Amino acid sequence: MSKRDYYDVLGVSRTAEVTEIKTSYRKLAIKYHPDKNPGDKEAEDKFKEAAEAYEVLSNPEKRKRYDQFGHAGNSASGYGGGGMNMDDIFSQFGDIFGGGNPFESFFGGGGGTRGGRRVQRGSNLRIKVKLTLEEVAKGVEKKVKVNKQVKCNTCDGTGAKDKNSYHTCNTCGGSGSVRRVTNTILGQMQTTSTCPTCNGEGVEITAKCTVCKGEGLVRGEETISINIPAGVSEGMQLSMSGKGNAAPRGGIPGDLIILVEEVPHETLKRDGINVIYDLYINFADAALGTSVEIPTIDGKAKIKIEPGTQGGKILRLKGKGLPEVNSYHKGDQLVYVNVWTPKTVSKEEKELLEKLKNSANFKPQPGKSEKSFFERIKEYFE
Repeated sequence: MSKRDYYDVLGVSRTAEVTEIKTSYRKLAIKYHPDKNPGDKEAEDKFKEAAEAYEVLSNPEKRKRYDQFGHAGNSASGYGGGGMNMDDIFSQFGDIFGGGNPFESFFGGGGGTRGGRRVQRGSNLRIKVKLTLEEVAKGVEKKVKVNKQVKCNTCDGTGAKDKNSYHTCNTCGGSGSVRRVTNTILGQMQTTSTCPTCNGEGVEITAKCTVCKGEGLVRGEETISINIPAGVSEGMQLSMSGKGNAAPRGGIPGDLIILVEEVPHETLKRDGINVIYDLYINFADAALGTSVEIPTIDGKAKIKIEPGTQGGKILRLKGKGLPEVNSYHKGDQLVYVNVWTPKTVSKEEKELLEKLKNSANFKPQPGKSEKSFFERIKEYFE
């Protein structure tokens, strides 16, 4: 099932400011929050959909890629947003609602400990992936080994020496925050602050794990499968949600940012979605015409050189170029014809050329010549 346009999801225009995007998301988050719609799968799906749209459109870099490439621009699997989980969504609320979880007061504490507990986030990782022109043309799945922070298997990521050394914070009851009620001239006022005992994490550790020193993290290696869509270009960044460094004590993992790097092709050059090939033929073939075999992204192709072909002529192989990202449109292969002039000739060849140069057909005829190289370039792109 294809994803809806993120601007349609939030009900804003493509020129909407960040404040308008944030306001729209806030309304949708309140409307479709799971605690307000218990057991309603459709509302939950809309809640996640709105969060994913906000995650992309509120980020200038991700929004720019989305505007240019659609859903493929922000995900190595070809879909924008990368697939958010509920922890990702709740981590946004500090930005949207100015700290804390508003749903606890809106819906009678339905946010639970997730909203009040401080959840740490792992850092993002950046890697480069080299692609050949053939891989760019068809898309490819790459398996890469990434050295990063992973969950400590000894303590299962808790950071505690054993299960008896890890328990819910007695001060805040696991919520990560404490409430204080003070009397003022206007009546009682309730305030919420980070729990001083557990520093907002909701748990206490009395003895640290000897392997990870209480962090819940160790260095490790993970093999990650990256699905790269067809048509990506040099310098383009793709992202995989949750594939970066793990976060301390069960927090939200960071993202994996993939930077595309193209490997130069031996004979073909890329120009946007078009592919260029320089064909060299000798004078005799240009005058008499011939058939030649040339390389393309898909293999070999045979093309016909018409008699009297001039140097600088451009032949077009329609649809033999590269696809646009997230589109069915493909570019062309442009064949630039170059007539090769030998630097040295034998005595016999020189005598033959001396006879030919005085022939009327071998004398330049500007009035009857084909269009200039620049005229042909202009004509092609018009």
